[in-house]
Order: sequence, then structure tokens, then C-alpha cells
Amino acid sequence: MNLTHYAETLSLLGDESRLRLCALLHERELCVTDLVRLTGIAQSRVSTHLGRLRDAGLVRDRRDGLHAFYGLSMESMAPSAKALLTEALQSDDPVLNADRVRLRELDAERKGLLPESFAGQMERHYSPGRTWQSLATGLAGLLDLGDVLDVGSGDGAAASLFAARCKSLTCIDTSARMIEAAKHRFRKDPHVHALVADASDLPFRPATFDVAILFHTLTYAEQPAQVFDETFRVLRSGGRVVVLSLDEHPHEEITAPYGEVRAGFSPRALRGMLTRAGFSVSECLVACRESKKPHFSVVLAVAEKPQKQGSKSSSGAVANKVSKSTKGRSDRVHST
Repeated sequence: MNLTHYAETLSLLGDESRLRLCALLHERELCVTDLVRLTGIAQSRVSTHLGRLRDAGLVRDRRDGLHAFYGLSMESMAPSAKALLTEALQSDDPVLNADRVRLRELDAERKGLLPESFAGQMERHYSPGRTWQSLATGLAGLLDLGDVLDVGSGDGAAASLFAARCKSLTCIDTSARMIEAAKHRFRKDPHVHALVADASDLPFRPATFDVAILFHTLTYAEQPAQVFDETFRVLRSGGRVVVLSLDEHPHEEITAPYGEVRAGFSPRALRGMLTRAGFSVSECLVACRESKKPHFSVVLAVAEKPQKQGSKSSSGAVANKVSKSTKGRSDRVHST
């Protein structure tokens, strides 16, 4: 081997990106797409580097259908190149180690396993089928509800997640178009009813329902306190109300075009209205914050209509246990 060949070998392996590609291909055969994902190097650059390594006899390739797979040719490599690569492969370089970790994660994904880097951060990552909707559907399977009132139901999209767990479900909204859509959605469910009604003047007799839900309803209400008064009236003794609402915010220019007339409610304000209506509040807190600006927060409140002496809500012992287990929690923030 002459001086020119040594210089060419040093030049070829004197590039960090090519060393990273060689280290990964020493582990096993990979295609260009894999190498791009593992290293973050642009596809055009990966292809160019592989071409040079192949021409120099350091890398071999084979085709499998539409894909070309590359591997390291250690057995046919010149001694000088092999010595340099062997030393690099045995090093504890953090960049090479990070590439190897990503390779293990790629292998784990293809075996149907979750990458180790997901540990402690699973809520931040997507994997097939693991959506918030599927999670909500699974959690709904734990419920055993009685007669439920969905105040401000819209077209019934949220209610459809737990409709099967209700003895009866009544959806109300001020929008006739939304109610028609809800009727169509639940056309095969005889225990579900949908009607146009005002949350501040509910057309039901006292003590009609076991559970009332107000999911993002209050910010549209002209008289939110009256909504809670009416909700309290139509609930049975021991009945629960569950509320989701935007937290108080200074971004009315964003929410107003959606028809909202209130700029959210703080946990303190929400707890105050519920208490004045007669409810016993077991939980009232900021449950989540949106990751995108302006980072809207959502408040969750759970409250109960106090039971009369000797009475028992038909919503069952499970509902009472859930309510009691959460009673007394202080306002706090859960990050998502």
C-alpha cells in the first residue's frame, strides 16, 4: 500500500458523518431511510457518503425489492482502514453511543415494543392506536352511570364515549342544528334523548338525574351561576356534577370568534359558584395545559349534591366512593 492510498483512507475516514455511518453499519445492515432517522443527517448527504464508502470497498450493498441495504465490509477492508475503524468502534464516544441507543429503539419499535426513551414521557409520544380518544373510550368502560344529563352537549361527540354506560342519557343544547346532529348520532340508542334547551332554565322536574356533565359549557353561558342553580335542582340527592372549563385567561380575541362570552373561570371562581349553588366540591383544579401557545389551561371540577338523611343516590356506591376519595383535595396543577 503506497502513501497515496494511506492519505485517501485517512481522508475518507476523517469525516465524522462517515464514521457514524460505519459504526451503525457494523451493527447490522440498514437502508438509507434508517440511517437518516438514526443520525439526523440529510438523505442526500447519507447517499453521497455511502457512495464514497462503497467505492472505496468499505461498504457493500444489496437490493431487496425497492430498497437497498448497506453493511460494513470488515472482511475485505484494507488493514489500515480496519485498524482505524476498530479503534473508533471500541471507543466510548457519546455521539456513537447515542446512535446505538436510537438503533436499539428502532429495533424495539419493529418488534412491537416501546422505546426505552419513552419511559417517564409516554404522554408526549405517539404510538399506533394510543390516542387520547382511545384512552377516553377505555376509561369510559370503567363507568356505571345512572340517569345522565349532558348540559351543552353539542352534537353528542363527547357523550358518545360513555353513552353505553348510562341508564339514560339526555343531551341538551341551545343550537337546534347541534341537537339534530345529536339525534342522528344516537338514532340507534333508544335510551338517549336530545332536545333544545337553555342550561339556565332546564325543562326537567327536580331530582331527575344522577349525574350532570358540563364540558366546556360555562364559557358560553350568560348566567353561569344560574346554570349551577338549575343543575343542582334537577340532580337527585347524592348526584354528581362534573365540569370542564377553560381557566381564566386574557385571550378573548381568540375565544370570542367561537361564540364564548366568558374568558374562562379560575378554580377559585368555579368552586365559589358551585358552593353557592349548594354543592359539596370534592375537586376543583387545573387539570391540563395545552402545549401550544397561548397555552390554554382547563379546569376540572367535581361536586356532589349533599344526600338527605336516609337517602341513597341511584348512581350507586361506586360513584359515592369515587367522590369521597377525592374530597378535600386542594387546588393544584397537573401538567400534561
